[in-house]
Amino acid sequence: MLAGRSFDVVLDQVCYTPRQAEIALRVFAGRVRRYVMTSTVEVYGDEDSPVPLPETALDLASVVVDTGAPWDDPEFRDAHYGEGKRQAEAVFAAGAPFAWSSVRVAHVLGGDDDFTGRLDHYVRRVRDGEPIAVPAVNRPATYVYVEEIAAFLAWAVEADFTGPVNAHSHGLLHTADLCAEIERQVGGRTVFREVEGGEGGPGEAGGEEISPFSFGRSYGMDNSRATELGYSFTHSSAWLPRAVSEAVRAAGLAGAGR
Repeated sequence: MLAGRSFDVVLDQVCYTPRQAEIALRVFAGRVRRYVMTSTVEVYGDEDSPVPLPETALDLASVVVDTGAPWDDPEFRDAHYGEGKRQAEAVFAAGAPFAWSSVRVAHVLGGDDDFTGRLDHYVRRVRDGEPIAVPAVNRPATYVYVEEIAAFLAWAVEADFTGPVNAHSHGLLHTADLCAEIERQVGGRTVFREVEGGEGGPGEAGGEEISPFSFGRSYGMDNSRATELGYSFTHSSAWLPRAVSEAVRAAGLAGAGR
């Protein structure tokens, strides 16, 4: 399919593992001027920092790449999503024969077709007053609106920077911020149920499942590099009502507010 073709830029949205990264190196060597990989905040793994993390918090040269792991197993790949992306970045950093960059995307909110169901989780529980499981110490995180990250990726394709860059809107959001906006739009009541042992990552606290946007460790990124490169992000407060309204509409609850 690619025989005899070359490209100015490749934007790779489906590179999830080091094995796929190695394939990309072979396929696009000598055929592309610039390669942009969509990565994730999850590459920072178990970092728990009192301040937002810059790109340099992850030393790609120290990442151990294991292409022999069962990356073709969907369950293994999903369970090691952040590790797969981290190792994929390390493959490019170690020997890409073209200019490359990785966009470390924050948690994405918004859109009428959010297949993750994460915001819907809160919409329905707040509306019905059902308990929402959170760690005893619940940290805020960085987010980005779906249209804003699409715009950033389009900008990154035309830019000429290399290496990783964090991509997110200004302003951390807490689980309570999401729920407060949902209450404003649909009524209901936010009921948090604290889960002991909240030192784990997203979705877990002491082995017990917690709500999807609740975090037992600090989960913020620093977008200073993107700003210095010339991109202007909005503040999360500017788009949060729209993101929630889209989730409310998708849940069939439009017009249910106070």
